[in-house]
Amino acid sequence: MRLRRSRCLTCYWHDSAFVVHPHPHGTPTELHPAAAEILAAFEDWTAPGEVAERLGHLTPDTVEEAVDALVRSGALLAHGSAAARRDERIAGQWGAWMPEASFFHYATQDVYDPRPGGEADPSGAEPVPEPAPPLFTGHPRAPRILLPRRPAGLSAPFGEVLYDRRTHRDFTGAPVSSETLAALLAVVFGPVDFIDCGRGALYRRTSAQGGSRQEIDAYVGVLDVGGLSPGWYHYNGLQHALELLSEGFTPEESAHLCADQSWAARPAFLVVLAARLERMSVKYPTPRAYRVCLLDAGHLGQTFALTATALGLGPAQTGAFRDSAITGRCGLDNTGHTPLYVLAAGDPAPAPRDAPPPAGLPAFASTTLLDP
Repeated sequence: MRLRRSRCLTCYWHDSAFVVHPHPHGTPTELHPAAAEILAAFEDWTAPGEVAERLGHLTPDTVEEAVDALVRSGALLAHGSAAARRDERIAGQWGAWMPEASFFHYATQDVYDPRPGGEADPSGAEPVPEPAPPLFTGHPRAPRILLPRRPAGLSAPFGEVLYDRRTHRDFTGAPVSSETLAALLAVVFGPVDFIDCGRGALYRRTSAQGGSRQEIDAYVGVLDVGGLSPGWYHYNGLQHALELLSEGFTPEESAHLCADQSWAARPAFLVVLAARLERMSVKYPTPRAYRVCLLDAGHLGQTFALTATALGLGPAQTGAFRDSAITGRCGLDNTGHTPLYVLAAGDPAPAPRDAPPPAGLPAFASTTLLDP
């Protein structure tokens, strides 16, 4: 029998143990670190006896024992097996994103299957220990600007807003009023109401958020907003205030923070969505909950885009940004409080320079619309 190392495989240290973790078909298995050398010998289809000869400094029994454990875990695959064929398909499909994306995706699948001796918990929730993390993030020593509490002008018909929503990359350069920014922040990030979860109060926003944990905070990089100095602020949703974290912010820096995308120099402000992970993990200890944090950021991003459109702004968003630099500007620790998403808005240009033209016959002629 010839064996090969799984292409979909991650090895790591956890709780002082060396873990071999094949995905999606395998089982995380604690092994001696020497297993890494044995795995490396199976880079291509090889018989176990050949590997034992090649690794002469290891006894044949050691190699045989390790090979048996690696086969059981799914780290070593048999030539011609269904698992080997699937491994090849997954490696081909995820190739450019491996190993990080494929491991995260598959390692957090099926975490709600029944546990030995009990039923699966569909929520993944565990009792929240005391003390629970605070519902809101605040910077009490930061200079604070209380924002106007005028109701947002959201009278535009929903269908009109929905179909008018576009990602904008061109802006007029006109400043956005502080009233408009205040309305946008309140609608997207402010509390709508408070609920009793059985262990205290939680609050809800206009976006769906997993378990109503509200783990995502908003940090605002002001470039051109009336009445506000350029700089970085934290939006305090409880007090509807901006807390100044650092002064100064230029279009050039904005573009640099957004991975040198030139359009990012042109909006009136950026909004960084940063997850305070303890709010989620204290209730949902399964690593799958990090997926929910990413989904929550997407929910907030969509509500941001629709609300900005209703307020007459041009919204934009990007997942391409310099994490460490953004972390520094927002005063985050990038351990339990880390950036996930960057949003932006400004006064939209009436005729965007880079807007794509409508698709015509030439475009459709070179496009595959359906599977053959």
